[in-house]
Amino acid sequence: MGELVVVDIERALRGSVIAEEDDDASQVEQVRLTVPTTDDPSLPITVQVASLPLGHLLARVLPRRKFRAPALLGGGEWSLNPGPFNMKEHVLISSFANAGCAFGNGNAYAVMIVDIIRAFYRRSISFFAAWLLITTTQVLGYGWAGLMRKYVVEPSQMWWPGMLVQVSLFRALHGKNNEEENTVAEGGGGGMSQDKFFLIALACSFVWYAVPGYLFPPLTSVSWVCWLFSKSVTAQQLGSGMKGLGLGAFTLDWTAVSSFLYSPLVSPFFATANILVGFALFMYVVVPVSYWDLDLYNARRFPIFSSHLFMSNGTTYDITAIVNDRFEIDMDAYQRMGWINLSTFFALSYGLGFATIAATVMQVALFHGKEIYRRFRASQREKPDVHTRLMKSYRDVPSWWFYGMLALSVAVSLVLCTVLKKEVQLPWWGLLFACAMAFVFTLPISIITATTNQTPGLNVLTEYVIGLILPGKPIANVCFKTYGYMSMSQAVSSARWLPRRSTSGWRTGCWAPSPTSAKTRFSRRTARGRARVFFDASVIWGLAGPRRIFGTQGNYGALNWFFLAGAVGPLIVYALHRAFPRNAWVPMINLPVLIGATANMPPATAVNYNSWLFIGVVFNFFVFRYRKRWWKRYNYILSAALDSGVAFMGVLLYFSLSMENRTISWWGTAGEHCPLASCPTAKGINLGPDSVCPVVL
Repeated sequence: MGELVVVDIERALRGSVIAEEDDDASQVEQVRLTVPTTDDPSLPITVQVASLPLGHLLARVLPRRKFRAPALLGGGEWSLNPGPFNMKEHVLISSFANAGCAFGNGNAYAVMIVDIIRAFYRRSISFFAAWLLITTTQVLGYGWAGLMRKYVVEPSQMWWPGMLVQVSLFRALHGKNNEEENTVAEGGGGGMSQDKFFLIALACSFVWYAVPGYLFPPLTSVSWVCWLFSKSVTAQQLGSGMKGLGLGAFTLDWTAVSSFLYSPLVSPFFATANILVGFALFMYVVVPVSYWDLDLYNARRFPIFSSHLFMSNGTTYDITAIVNDRFEIDMDAYQRMGWINLSTFFALSYGLGFATIAATVMQVALFHGKEIYRRFRASQREKPDVHTRLMKSYRDVPSWWFYGMLALSVAVSLVLCTVLKKEVQLPWWGLLFACAMAFVFTLPISIITATTNQTPGLNVLTEYVIGLILPGKPIANVCFKTYGYMSMSQAVSSARWLPRRSTSGWRTGCWAPSPTSAKTRFSRRTARGRARVFFDASVIWGLAGPRRIFGTQGNYGALNWFFLAGAVGPLIVYALHRAFPRNAWVPMINLPVLIGATANMPPATAVNYNSWLFIGVVFNFFVFRYRKRWWKRYNYILSAALDSGVAFMGVLLYFSLSMENRTISWWGTAGEHCPLASCPTAKGINLGPDSVCPVVL
């Protein structure tokens, strides 16, 4: 029995790259099970519709009269009603809307710059500067996304797992394959249609989210260990899902599951397995040993899990006290207050971030370098799979469209960095440097995302580099990070929706980001956590600068060795792969994903990972292997339904209750009930009379 399980695990790990006998089919099994192999290029694609029901309504009521376009516009006939509302029109609407949702988080990254200036630094920024900053960072990455399509869109190995949810949902809502699957369903009888399954799952998700989202928030993190040991600091440090290691903690809130790593139903099993190993090693080996056994970096003076900045005595660092009138570091005040300290967890997270960056470059160079070089030289032509050939039926978007968008975005950004330099602190050459870094990293990070559904972050590297060049300028640092990291993230995000000319309307969506989408995907706690981490990063890398944190003038210089470790790791995996070419496990070790598993922590917490990993393993290993028919028909539909239900209820709660400040107060709205999890454990630390933490003598 044990041998059978091992064989099944090996098959699951290889499931993403198993090739069928039909060499015309996709090399990726999940793609073969989800994406159709036929297409009708004659279906019109328009921009007159906004949603599925409205589209069907307009198809019924709009006049069918045809008009002839002027010769100057190319001639030909057009109509307000080209025919029945079809799937391609629906796809266009979705791509348009997704272009307006930043890079997948539902809000513009640059908004946090405005937030920390006003909320944390208590300064001001003009509306015009803020508007230019947000707008330009939203569109900068779209330019070179198109330039990378040859390497990250056309190859069949670049399968973008997250897009399979969209494919399944579109097919279900438009009735594709429902009838035939109900009658001839892979060797068995029929079952519930996909559209009916979607509606039922959506309704359940919609109704349930009112409970953790408003009535009983502790269901977001059920930390039962804290409830059993209400007076033990160590037990609550171990058991808290939000402020500790999350031992045994779980969630019944889908937003907590999908907020940071996105839907676990989408992640391929080999990627989930890498994240599981990385998370377990870091959370349950490295952190406990560093905190309790080694007391690394005076770990026990601070909380075990925190993104805050501390003084050496364990109290919170007063950042505003070291900022002068020029919005730069006040060195006299800094010398009086002493060096900035991080929790050991936060410090080690940065070390893993260093390793992930180096591992990403090495991983892509070793495992994908030949393919990239071959395509660059165009020395030979690979036979395209069926889906790539289908896309050739549509006129391609000319490259000059992408060049033009890139040039315009850079030009407007240069205006911001020259005319309004006092507000953003970033010089014009800093902008160009950020763009260059983003361009270099877009290709390797796109390849990692296209094959694993996980995106290694570039933010740490951008912060580090500009912090060395322009220390003491926090706003310059976060602006550089946003232009470098954001444009790369936009490029990666837009590449998955990258169209032919027929669907080119997606680009304009980036100018109109949704004002409510962030409210539907993330809780207020998550939003505050992100803003807090963003602010602390501006202090670490900008105000203080990396030399005063990770250099000779700081406590954490040894973490720079993580760069070397990250670079060496893929070399070892590659050597093992060459030495044991028939081994099924070695090629599935993806160190950028494994090492960067906890890159979202903080603000992500242990409970976010626990439930994500559990659901991912259940559905993409057990269900995928032993109930493949069910997985094929419903897995991605379920993911879309859960997201949609939460989104609709989130909007309803926000407009009906949150905007009116209508709240309820009882034990079930008092948080996680793990107050001692944030306590230090070093002897003699006294946080004041208002603290619930006991003083260890």
